[in-house]
This record gives sequence, structure tokens and C-alpha cells, in this order.
Amino acid sequence: MIAVPGIVLEPTVMIQLAGRSGAYLSWAVCAALVISGVTTAVQALRVGRIGAGYVMLMGTSSAFIAICVAALEQGGPGLLATLIVVSSGFQFALAARLSALRRISRRRWRDRAHPDTGDPDPVILGKLADVPEGASAAAAPVTAVVTLLVIVVTALRGAGLWRLWGPVIALIAGSAAGGLAFGIYDTETVGGAKWIGLPAFAWPGLDLGFGPAFWALLPGFVLLTLVGAMDTLGDGIAVQRASWRRPRAVDFRSIQGVMSADGVGNLLSGLAGTVPNTTHASGLAIVELTGVALRAVGAAIGAIFVALAFVLKFSVLIIAIPGPVVAAHYVALVALLFFFGLQILQHDGFDSRKGLVVSLAFWLGLAFQLDWIFPEYFRGPWSELLANGMTAGGMTVIPPSDLPACAQIGFPQGPGQTTDSC
Repeated sequence: MIAVPGIVLEPTVMIQLAGRSGAYLSWAVCAALVISGVTTAVQALRVGRIGAGYVMLMGTSSAFIAICVAALEQGGPGLLATLIVVSSGFQFALAARLSALRRISRRRWRDRAHPDTGDPDPVILGKLADVPEGASAAAAPVTAVVTLLVIVVTALRGAGLWRLWGPVIALIAGSAAGGLAFGIYDTETVGGAKWIGLPAFAWPGLDLGFGPAFWALLPGFVLLTLVGAMDTLGDGIAVQRASWRRPRAVDFRSIQGVMSADGVGNLLSGLAGTVPNTTHASGLAIVELTGVALRAVGAAIGAIFVALAFVLKFSVLIIAIPGPVVAAHYVALVALLFFFGLQILQHDGFDSRKGLVVSLAFWLGLAFQLDWIFPEYFRGPWSELLANGMTAGGMTVIPPSDLPACAQIGFPQGPGQTTDSC
């Protein structure tokens, strides 16, 4: 229940921002829940070499929202589906070549393990003022403040499971405030929705035209896919540490299985025309808090996700959450993820060189996304390529991060081995 609101909200925000139909929204939400359930079960049960063999919750990836909106606006759901399918191939390639990293020391693998740090995009902030016409001027700020306040209080004062439940409680509190005080929660749509059923068939198919919009957006999708894959790698290491009573060496095959299952989730998401899939760090926290790591539990969670996909009233209940509540929820999530990012940098050693690279990448990404840097020179395909802050910032980070010698990136440097041979 902690993971489900996020699985539903990501495709909802994406499709609403792109102005797509309600039929496609229902289809995408149902597909996201089914795929999240299937991949969660695969992660737990491990089918061949695909899957972790541990309890790992899967769900939609918020990092893709802005670039998915751009794809929907440029070419529709067919273009979005094609971009996700093609970029998933890079994740499979990374998982297949992961054996090249086996020489990385165990200490470095432990240091790299961290929760999901996917970054929700600023386009969601546009929903802060998204209230029905004629609503009170105070509706948006009051509901947003209530939501944010509940998240902050539970994060600062709560402990254990209360912290995990904080974002869900905040969504309920914000929606209740919006519905009871200002009437901006759509109770009529929720009341009229069927309890059990299938969504309208709105499969978009694949756009195989491979036009300019495809090539302009593909680098951003590939970069975000690879960033998500590395977060998944960290989650795979962390779940192994959390699942055993006594410390064990990292199981390399399990890590490959985690990333392969993540790639399957992305591939299925593309074929279905919904948001890309990834691991959810909340699952790791629950394993640590409850001590429950039985694989059958992971399979049961996956089955519940699939079952909820066909409880239409449940999905509509989440889709109807007011825009200011959703935006405030993501503001708090961005703040927490930013803190996780700082922790990772400090844990791995944050010197002046890394500080310059990270700071420059952050501000260039922000500046390109907000059209602060010569927007008149970046039109057409270049605009789509650089409009996403993750893409612009990521391209800034990659060249400097590839320069250190073998020993600095964790590989043993043998006799006669040069930086080029890394």
C-alpha cells in the first residue's frame, strides 16, 4: 500500500500534463500496476537468470516524467512506447556486460549501495495551481501546505513504519482537506467508477517511423535508463545485506538478475505504452524494519499489484487526488532524494574536483531546463535533447567522471596497466 500510490500517480501526472485522453490514462495505469506486479514476482522468484531472488518492490519511475511528457507531446503514445523499448535494450546490454565489474572490491560495492535516487522533474510543480475552475483561491495553497506539513512532521517526529507511511498519510490528509474544505476532490467520478473491470482498450502500438523527434529524445531516454540501472544495482546490493541474518559476500549473479528483471520491466512498459519501471527503495526499508525477507512474500505482493490493476475504483480514487496535493508530495520527495544524493557524495569522498563536477552539472541541467542559456540557439531537435535537466546535467558529468585512473574507480591496476587500458 505504501508503493501503490506512486505506481498510479506517475502515469497519471505524465498523461494529464501531456493532455492525453482518459481512456489512455486508464490503460496506462492498469498496465503499470500489472507490470509492477509481474516484475515484483519475478524479482522474488527468479525465473532462470532473470530476477534477484529477493523481495524487491517494483514500480514506475518518476525520473522519466518530464521526458515522457515531451515524447507524448512530440509524437504521441506510439513514440513514447518505441523510445522505452529501444532504451531498454541498453539496460540488457549493461546487465550482460556486468561481469566486467566483478573485479571491483567488495568494499567499493558496499559503498556504492544506496536507495533509489531518481529525480522527479520540475514539470510537476505546474500542478500546484491545478484546481477546478471556480474553486476558492485558498484551495491550492492550503491543500499543498497540509500535504507538505504532514510529510515533514512524520519524517522529523515519526519513527520506523510511521516514516514509511508518512507520504501515504499526507496524500490522504491533503485530499481530505481539499474535498471537505474546498470541494476539489472529484468524488462524483470516484463514486461512479466500477469496482471490478477492465480498462478501455487504448494500446498505442509502436511508432516505427524513427523521425527527428525520436532521435532527439533517444539520448535522454538512454541516459535515464542507465542512471536507473545503476540505482537498481545499488538496491540489489542493499537488499542482499538486509535479507540475511549474517553478513554474506555479494552474490554477483543476483545483481545481474536484478538488472535483467528491471530491463524486462522497461521492455514490457514500452510494449504496453506506459511509464518505465524500476525498483522502489521503500521495499528495502520494509525488509529491514520487519525482518521479513521470504521470497513467497515478494510473490504475494506482486499478485496483489496485479489484482489491484482491475479494481477500477481503487485506481480512480488515486487518480482523483488534487493537483496541489500531488505537487506538494513530489516537492517533499525531491528534498529527500536530494539529501540521499548528498549522502552518497560524502560517503564516497567529496573533494573539490567532485564538488566542481557535481555543482556544474546541477546548475547547467537546471539552466537548460529553464531556458536560461541562449534558448534562441537551441531549437528543434536540440531543444528536445537539452530541455531535460537530467540529460543536460548527465552529459556534463560523464566526461570528467571517465578520466580517473583504474585505482580511483575501484579496479585493481596491474603491472603495466595504464588508464587507457581501463
